[in-house]
Amino acid sequence: MYDVNNKQTILVVAAHSDDEVLGCGGTLLKHVSRGDEVHVMFLTNGVGARGSDDGANARSTACKNVMTKAGFTSFRQLDYPDNQLDKIALLEIVKVVEVAIDEINPTIIYTHFKGDLNIDHRICSAAVSTACRPLPKTGHFQIFAFEVLSSTEWSTSDNFKPSHFVNIEEFLDAKLSLMRLYEDEIRSFPHPRSLEAIDALAKWRGLTSGFLAAEAFVSMQTRWK
Repeated sequence: MYDVNNKQTILVVAAHSDDEVLGCGGTLLKHVSRGDEVHVMFLTNGVGARGSDDGANARSTACKNVMTKAGFTSFRQLDYPDNQLDKIALLEIVKVVEVAIDEINPTIIYTHFKGDLNIDHRICSAAVSTACRPLPKTGHFQIFAFEVLSSTEWSTSDNFKPSHFVNIEEFLDAKLSLMRLYEDEIRSFPHPRSLEAIDALAKWRGLTSGFLAAEAFVSMQTRWK
């Protein structure tokens, strides 16, 4: 149960900028509206596998615009190679995540689903799980895995079976507005990354949970003192 009198500190650990909007943009906007702090960390620049400096600059500008428009407290973007996180030692990525957790001291962490098709998403999820392994005298927080269109639903290794839903009826339009800022990542319908598909998924998750629109999550871990 969300306690409006107990403000939350949110950390999003995502592989690429735009994953945060696709996966939990409405939920993050809801957190901001309640006065919660929202901190976002991206592991890659999101464009290395596709090439040019112009693309990297455009993605970086779009990301900054999204962070500002959404009202997030802070964000950091690392420069690991896009779609090549499997070339980086997992321990190195885990240590980066651990540093962010120690600095921010989150009460809720959002990250990728472990079974996504995208290799960066899977490694990001593994790094968060490893960094958050339950040890004595560590913090207390909840971890939720989100779904990313054109990755989660294309996976054949593991099915996304949500156990937690967030009502985003009041924030769906704003989520779509944020996604429009990532214009280079939007595709034409019926591609999963079309605005129509994003809207349809939110409404599908809504009708399966009793809302007009929702975002769905798998609960990865709940740890309390």
